[in-house]
Amino acid sequence: MAEGYKTVKNAGSDEIVVKKSRFIANVFPVSSEEEAAERVLEIKKKYHDARHSCYAYRIGKKGEWVKYSDDGEPQGTAGIPILDILKGEDITDVLVVVTRYFGGILLGTGGLVRAYSGAAKAGLAAAGTVEMTLCRRAEISADYSLHGKIQYMLLNRGHKILDTVFTDKVKITAACLAEEIQALEADVRDISQGRAVFKAGEEFYT
Repeated sequence: MAEGYKTVKNAGSDEIVVKKSRFIANVFPVSSEEEAAERVLEIKKKYHDARHSCYAYRIGKKGEWVKYSDDGEPQGTAGIPILDILKGEDITDVLVVVTRYFGGILLGTGGLVRAYSGAAKAGLAAAGTVEMTLCRRAEISADYSLHGKIQYMLLNRGHKILDTVFTDKVKITAACLAEEIQALEADVRDISQGRAVFKAGEEFYT
């Protein structure tokens, strides 16, 4: 089973209105708690005249770092509902900030929970999600006569060709699932009858 995680494609925003109160969700991909804190400050400055800018984030490939804030709303009505949406969707490396402009009608605790949850969902939908998979870089150097065979094999096996450089040899850089690196090396060795040079590179998510 390939190791991976789900995160947001891009930053995104959306807004819902509940009984005249505006709930503006801003979603950001973040990779550290410091970055998340900076984004929260940016939003609070942008919507400085709003009553509340509540947030939650999950950071780390398994969501190891979490934080949330009700920012003055009744305890448990904003930050935790936003965080629950992130956990429910199993999304990480993401910050959701929901800013509220009060419309004059009290929503009650249940109404606030539903509103902040709904705004978080709308923001995530606007940002879009993507599955990140753990891959391994593979560098293959071979004679020109083997280029077509190796390229066909890579694509046929579902690997991704990242770059091809033509010098005295053909140098192909490919990405494969991290768990398949040994099988790829064997395939390259077989198809080239041991004439291609194979080098396994670093792991990365894509």
